[in-house]
Amino acid sequence: MKKVIASIMLMFAPLIGENATSIYDINVTTIEGKEITLGERYKDKVLLIVNVASECGYTNQYGGLQELHQKYHARGLRVLGFPCNQFLGQEPKDEAQIKSFCMTTFGVKFDMFSKIEVNGDNAHPLYQYLKNQAKGTLGSTNIKWNFTKFLVDREGKVIKRYGSSTQPKALEKDIEALLR
Repeated sequence: MKKVIASIMLMFAPLIGENATSIYDINVTTIEGKEITLGERYKDKVLLIVNVASECGYTNQYGGLQELHQKYHARGLRVLGFPCNQFLGQEPKDEAQIKSFCMTTFGVKFDMFSKIEVNGDNAHPLYQYLKNQAKGTLGSTNIKWNFTKFLVDREGKVIKRYGSSTQPKALEKDIEALLR
């Protein structure tokens, strides 16, 4: 009976970010609509996870994120973009439009995912997990704006949270340290 209960709990753990034991247990949906578990694709990689939007004052950071992807992908960095429309409706597009915009405007080749919420009762389990692992200013868990960044090491530990105004290039020293 204990094995059955343990199996049931493991099945639902990926759905509840606050209770996930590892970032690798969490399910996400690619921008093409395929559901995956982060561990399937990203175990043993350094992750840079970013909530993105195409009509934001920080949207030009897509270019910097793509540069990081190009520079460090072969060494194990994976940039993950999660569109979010919670901040003044700055991501009104659907997934196909987002993908097209990112590719044609910034040449984005890093992995993009379906639109999610990062705050509130409907916050995606990934963001529940990230926010609990790396709190913001004054211990806040809420995401303040688009392009908040989380850096995760090869073991799945959330190392650092960066605010929206932090340019991707400014993360290189921290990324380099994790790729050694």
